[in-house]
This record gives sequence, C-alpha cells and structure tokens, in this order.
Amino acid sequence: MNRSVLVLFSLWPVLFSAAEPQASSVATFESLGLYYNHTGGEAKCPVRYRVAGSAEWREGYPLVYDQRERQYRGSLVGLLPDAVYDIRLEPGGAPVEIQARTLSEKFPVGKTTHLAGGTTDQTLYIREGGTAAGWHLVTPTPGTKFVSDVFNLSDYNVVVEADYVILRGLDLRNAGIHGVLIRQGVQHVAVEDSRITGWGRIGGARIWGVFHGSDSGIYAENDAGHLVIQRNLIEHPRGGANDWESGHPSGPQGITLIDSRGGNIIRYNTIRSTEDHGFNDGIGGGSNYSFKGSPNRDSDIYGNIVSHCWDDAIESEGANRNVRIWSNYIHHTFVHIATAATSMGPLYIFRNVFGNSRVSHQDSSGGMMIKTGMNYLTIDGERVSTGLGHRFIFHNTALQPGGGLDVFSSHELHNAVSRNNIFYARGRTYPRDRGAPPNDFEHDLTGGYLGGGFVQSMFLQGNPLEWFLAPVMKSVKWGRVEYTRNGKSFAITDPVVEVANPALDTAVRLPGFNDDYAGTAPDIGAFENGRPPLRFGRDMAPGFERAPWERY
Repeated sequence: MNRSVLVLFSLWPVLFSAAEPQASSVATFESLGLYYNHTGGEAKCPVRYRVAGSAEWREGYPLVYDQRERQYRGSLVGLLPDAVYDIRLEPGGAPVEIQARTLSEKFPVGKTTHLAGGTTDQTLYIREGGTAAGWHLVTPTPGTKFVSDVFNLSDYNVVVEADYVILRGLDLRNAGIHGVLIRQGVQHVAVEDSRITGWGRIGGARIWGVFHGSDSGIYAENDAGHLVIQRNLIEHPRGGANDWESGHPSGPQGITLIDSRGGNIIRYNTIRSTEDHGFNDGIGGGSNYSFKGSPNRDSDIYGNIVSHCWDDAIESEGANRNVRIWSNYIHHTFVHIATAATSMGPLYIFRNVFGNSRVSHQDSSGGMMIKTGMNYLTIDGERVSTGLGHRFIFHNTALQPGGGLDVFSSHELHNAVSRNNIFYARGRTYPRDRGAPPNDFEHDLTGGYLGGGFVQSMFLQGNPLEWFLAPVMKSVKWGRVEYTRNGKSFAITDPVVEVANPALDTAVRLPGFNDDYAGTAPDIGAFENGRPPLRFGRDMAPGFERAPWERY
C-alpha cells in the first residue's frame, strides 16, 4: 500500500524517552513479546524460558538493544496457548525473572446473538459489546446459514462499533466498499470462520484518477487493535487492482489495518482471487513510514495462504515492534513480504514459502521476496531515521522457477540478519552495504544462474503445499569430466550430476527457532525433514470444522 507518511508527533516523548528499569511481556496465542528497560545495554540480552514449574530451561533468541528507548526487545515463539512461562533475562549482572501467560484460544462468551437463517440485504451494525470475561458472540442460528448480500447497494455487510465482539460463521457478499468495517479505536474483535466475497469498487492506477484503493474484505480504521482474524475465506473482490505497467497498483485488499494499536493475530486465512480481479495487497495497511503502522506491534501473522496480489502479499510496515510472520504460503504476487519501514523492530520473518512472482499480466520476470526501505523524518527539529529496527529472517524457502527475481529490494537496509534461508534467485540476493548499522547475511543457500528445475529437484512434494527435502538434487559439474564405462574412456563437458542435497542437516542453530530438529543438525529452509508439515490456509487450521455457510 502506497500511503503517505503519518507520524503522530505527540507520541514522540513516549517513543524516545529514558525508560525506568523494568521487564514486561505482551502475549499472543503462541508468542510473547519481551521488553526490558535498561540504561546501559549491551548489543544483546540472553534469554531463557520454561513452562512454569518444569525443570528444563530453554534458550531463546537474544533480545536486541534499542539505544533510542534504552530498551531490550525480542520475542519468544512457538509457545503453547494459555500456558504460564518463567522467563529469565540475563543482560549481565543479576538475572531478571518474570512470569507471563500466553493467551487462551477460547474466548469466554457472555451474550450470544443468533442471526436468523436466510439472506438479508441490510447492513448489520454491532453496537453492543462484551467484556474480557464475556464476549458478545454474533453467529447464525444453529442449523442455519446466514447470508448478507447487499448487492452493492450498501457500503458494508457488517459494521462493528463495540469492543469484545466475535463474528463467527457468516457469509458476506457484495458490499459496496468493505465486507467488515471495524470502527476507529475499537478493540478486541474476532472475525472467524466466515466467507467474504464480491466487495469493493473498481480498482485502477492513481494516474487514471482512481483514488479509492484498499476496499477490503476486512477493514480496521485508525487505532483499532487486538483483532483476531482466523480461518476465513476472503476471495474474489468485485473489482481488481491494476498491475505495474500502469503505475503503482491500487485496488482491493483482503485485510487492511490503519495505524493499528497492535496486538493482532491473523492466522489460517485463505486469501485468493484471479489475476483479473487481483488484490493490491493481500494483508496490508498503513502508515508505512511511521512509528505505528500495520500491524504495528506485538502481532502474529501465520498459517495463511495469500495469492493473486499485484503489489504485496503481506505488508508489515511501520513500527514492526515484536511482529512475527511465519509459516505463510505466498504466491502469485509481486512482493512476497513488504517491510518498509521497520522503524522500531524487531520483526521476525521465518519459515515462509515464497512461490510465483510477476510484474504484470505480460511480464513474468518477478519482483522481490522481501521489500525493504526507510526514510528520514524531521521531528522537533531532529532528523530521525525510520530504518533502525532489527529484522530477523530465518528458514524461509523460495520455490523456483517463477519466483522472485531478487531476494531483497534495492532500498537502503540496516540491522537485518538472515540465516538458513533457501534464497535461489535469478537476480540480486542481498542489497549493497549502505554503512552503519550493518546487516548480517550468512549461511543461506543462494545462487540463481540455474535456478529453475535444479532448485525444484531439491524437494519432494507430497500433498498440496507440502515440500520436503530430497536426499539428492541435480547440479552441474562444471568443466571437462572424464568417465570410464564398459572399458571405454570419454569426456563430457559440464555434465548434470546428482549431489547430496546441501540443505539437509546443514543449518546453524538459532535458539528458539530450530531447536526441534531431526537429524544431526537443522535443515536449511522452511521444511524440516522428519517433522510434521507446515499448515497453510483455513482447511489446515488445527481443529478445523466446516462453517455454517458450507454445511447448510
């Protein structure tokens, strides 16, 4: 999303102030964001954790220090929902211990509103909320299907104007602008097990005079947050974004968050369309070059299938303070994951699979896997960078052929760390060094001169969207190679041979990210042989059941 810069100047003293010594955490279902204010920090802070009461302490990935806020920040990932953890921070000197509980996946329901079965053409307004102890559930009457089909005569199917609301199992069709609109400042809304289709106005490039982009299946206005968007099918908007041949794409989006308050969980959704009705971004928002943005902070995006985007499949831009993006399958897009800017960090991008990329309907050369970028803002007379947040990029897999041309975009990039990725690409792998603070790119499988079938031979595909590493793969043995067969000697120039798969058991250890490996060492890439496959899309969500709109 190409949105103008928005910075709330009143936030500046909060963002950059001397912090009092204290440690805290912010929970999602499967992650904990950690914060430790410290006036004299080293570059990193070791962290250990365990399920409360257990004997074994595990090592987490170190927290990183932000001199601007005098604060260590980092995340623990792969945790159990609704579990209490003991956490020990070890920055030097006496350890600091805290205890934190991850969120429960079960929402306590207070009031339930059952919607009558059948079809309505009226917008549904939810003005009565719940509480943390009892959410307001809005769902079809048992045994029926609720369909909202406003036939482009109303702007929205559902408008949520209250906190602690659950929308579950709805069939939402043909909204004039957004399928679900979450009003400004509303917190704690869950949209789950629903189908949203046919929404929005016709898209097109800004140079055509189209200025109403980002009509969305689910749209959250400024400062909304703590949203759970899960197991939805968001497909086939009415219009479609233009491709890059007529300018920056503009048009419908699957999910849009505008300067969110954070705390969002977007998981196990399937967001899809066709090329002629493609999205601008699949999951996106704004403001990009800011200290807030989308999803802003303490948020998880995982298990989604996102396709048919002419710009970014997943756009995570702004503060990116303890944002985690993992186990998404992304294809038919220009950019796979956009991170411009990452002003605060850290942002974690791990175990995602990057499929096809293309520039336009006519140009299949591909874009980039990870968009970077930054700019400078003048705040209180001081020139401030929006590019100092840390990015950690671990264990991603780029499937070829037809993938991204470049791994990273050519924008200025700092404080990025990559490890254990399969980054075969025909174009540029890493951006050029732009000075301090430096990047740290190591131990990735890179290359691209022969990046098509040779790379595909690394994998054994099982069920759809499941790839595991083959024991051997094809390679070219360059030069003149002598052979003897049946008593005859001959030579072959540049023969194709089978070699051991270089991704098997060759990854470096990343505490908290690849501890549960099989074999002598972790595997490079998103898939670990000997472990269960990654889960992508609503059908693969744990405990998935068919929704009312599918059953009745």
